Amino acid sequence: MKISYNWLKSLIEINESPEEIGKLLTGTGLEVEGIEEIESVKGGLKGFVIGEVLTCEPFMVKDKQLSLTTVDIGAETPSTIVCGASNVRAAQKVVVATLGTTIYFADGKSFTIEKRKVYGHPSEGMICAEDEIGIGTSHEGILILDTDLPNGTPAAKYFSLEPDFQIEIGLTPNRADAASHYGVARDLKAVLNRSVKLPSIEKFATSGQKTDFQVILENTEACPRFCGLEIQGVTVQESPDWLKKSLQAIGLNPINNIVDITNYICHTLGQPMHAFDADEVKGKKIVVRVPEKGTKFVTLDGTERTLSGHDLMVCNAEEPMAIAGVFGGQKSGIKTTTANVFLEVAYFSPVWVRRTATFHSLKTDASFRYERGTDPNMPPFAIRLAALLIQEVAGGTILDGVIDNYPTPIENLTITVKHKNINRLIGKNLEDELIHQILESLDIKVLNDDAYEMTVSVPPYRVDVTREADVIEEILRIYGFDNIELSENLQADFLSGFPEKDADKLQMRIIELLAANGFNEIQTLSITKPAYNEAVQSIAKGGQVTLLNPLSEELSVMRQSLLLTGMESVAYNINRRQKDLKLFEFGRAYFTKQEEGQDKKYKESKHLGLWLTGNQQHETWLTANTPVTFHDLALAVQKVLKAMKVTKFDTQELSSAIYQYGLTYLINKKPVVSLGLVKASVAKLAEVKQAVFYADFDWDFLLKQYTDKVEYVEIPKFPEVRRDLSLVIDTTTTFEKVSAIAYKVERNLLKAVNVFDIYEGEKLGEGKKSYSVSFTLLDKEKTLTDESIDKTMQRLIAAYEKELGAIIRK
Repeated sequence: MKISYNWLKSLIEINESPEEIGKLLTGTGLEVEGIEEIESVKGGLKGFVIGEVLTCEPFMVKDKQLSLTTVDIGAETPSTIVCGASNVRAAQKVVVATLGTTIYFADGKSFTIEKRKVYGHPSEGMICAEDEIGIGTSHEGILILDTDLPNGTPAAKYFSLEPDFQIEIGLTPNRADAASHYGVARDLKAVLNRSVKLPSIEKFATSGQKTDFQVILENTEACPRFCGLEIQGVTVQESPDWLKKSLQAIGLNPINNIVDITNYICHTLGQPMHAFDADEVKGKKIVVRVPEKGTKFVTLDGTERTLSGHDLMVCNAEEPMAIAGVFGGQKSGIKTTTANVFLEVAYFSPVWVRRTATFHSLKTDASFRYERGTDPNMPPFAIRLAALLIQEVAGGTILDGVIDNYPTPIENLTITVKHKNINRLIGKNLEDELIHQILESLDIKVLNDDAYEMTVSVPPYRVDVTREADVIEEILRIYGFDNIELSENLQADFLSGFPEKDADKLQMRIIELLAANGFNEIQTLSITKPAYNEAVQSIAKGGQVTLLNPLSEELSVMRQSLLLTGMESVAYNINRRQKDLKLFEFGRAYFTKQEEGQDKKYKESKHLGLWLTGNQQHETWLTANTPVTFHDLALAVQKVLKAMKVTKFDTQELSSAIYQYGLTYLINKKPVVSLGLVKASVAKLAEVKQAVFYADFDWDFLLKQYTDKVEYVEIPKFPEVRRDLSLVIDTTTTFEKVSAIAYKVERNLLKAVNVFDIYEGEKLGEGKKSYSVSFTLLDKEKTLTDESIDKTMQRLIAAYEKELGAIIRK
């Protein structure tokens, strides 16, 4: 929202600079986003001064008469200026562009005054005509002034070009009361303890001739109040300068004197209004109603719109004329031929206006204010002020009979405020007298007050003040947030605890993730065979839990791993020709622990198991059968870890009696998941003959690693660089070791290490393999140079040659 500094000064006494006003408004919650100086004349006449011609000596150059003058511009010595105007004479008061001044022309061109020689004579400025100053178009001769102002006085003072400033306010949706110059002035009134002076309507008078207009409200919910009056005999023309400058100062383009006054009222008082061509109002009747769905209506912009059946319209006796609170119609708008005007100033329901503006994608100055809530008590004053201003700029006669249809007046809101809550929420004990003064300055009346609480009456234009906390906030924002001292020890009545991790929600998140990646959930028995526990003793966390009264010898112990009970499900499906399987299970493992001098204790731990076997997908004409691999399982494991916010972990080669090969992922040197190819001898216990890959998560430990904390880092501004090396190394050397050496050698620039090709063959020799490795380098502070990149790669090569005995292939 844009506010004019000079316009604001017409409503409240302001001695402060625009910058100081900006700070005060920001302190009250009306955040000032910018202040821009407005120049009614381009350049603001900077460098132009009043001068007096002391001497004037004509001289001829090629049949052209020029004058060599000396001009007193208030400096220590007069300035010598060559002037080509025929009307220059001694003793004249003139406008002089001094050295360094920029002259702006109507065609957009400009030049700067410099000291130079003109036909052999020095010239130290320019005596100006109207068009050279920017206040007119005449170039017939220099501008001669009639003034007693001292020489050297800025020309802006003579022409009364008082600078103005456009103040940009980031208005929040709740502060509808401040959507005008009057609204902003009210906040300054409270902060500065000064009075606001609205324009006078004492001279408002009607002609005695009765208006024939009628106003009918068919929907009082959507339009609780409607004011109207008729003005006859107006002349539609260009607006006077004061009105045009006011509107231009806030970024509005003047249209004509009638429409400009309606805009002026809207931005002065925050009260939208509309002017109709009275001769286009059929039947001299205004009907506020909701037309049928599908009704066609052409708005002022020439667009035909189809009404929704929920659009409140201002109609005449036969047809709609305007979308209430949003946009006027083309047919009944003010034209150059308009002679009689009907003014509308109403209070429309925010809900109805917002719905209509959204449906038709129309956002206007009027809808902006009506949607947020206007003052239902403002229309009578606004319509009288508008009528007086229209008389001033367009003439005309105000007919008798100001219409004010207000069937159910909107009352002030009464709120009870406890003193203890004022002091508690503000954080400081304020005197009752000060509290009363602040509230009264905000038009919030204190109805009664005692030792415990007070009752206040809030005007309806304060749509954001509806409860006790809102009233206290009003006191605080005017008193000033910066005036609340911060104690050394801050405290609060309520401290929210950190939410506990919801294990069930996290488990469901992983279930959904695995299901989305083609896994099916299984549930198996916790009671199992002793042979199964014997097979997994290498990964068991303790002793075996034996049932005291087992149903059978085969089911006589509690499982110590999910592996083999899950393998039974694998076997069950394979036996029914479902050989391509991706399964998962959340379940518990049971064991005993006995410490020295203590009885045996029973323990249980929760695990997540993943099983992969068969082909990656069913055979189709497009894709051949591809068996699942260890890397398919590793990818699924890493997706689970990422979902649990685990991004940093170490890996080590897995050595276990149940796996043929595999890896263990560690967090802080503690295993969190083990994965690999199940040994055929172990799979055989569950009568599974095909290869099965299995991953076992320590779910209880993984839950402890989860955190809701998110760290954000700035995206690097500089480009990454990739360099590749081909290393011939022993077949026993793992990529983990290759990666670890790289990060040890270069901690700052190295961002990623990746193997993109592996080769083994007779040409390399027995026990050798070739890794093609890519290194991604990045400097967050600057663009990497070839020199720094080469130094880094040389250090990496040296480390690989020394620690791995690697041969670098070119």
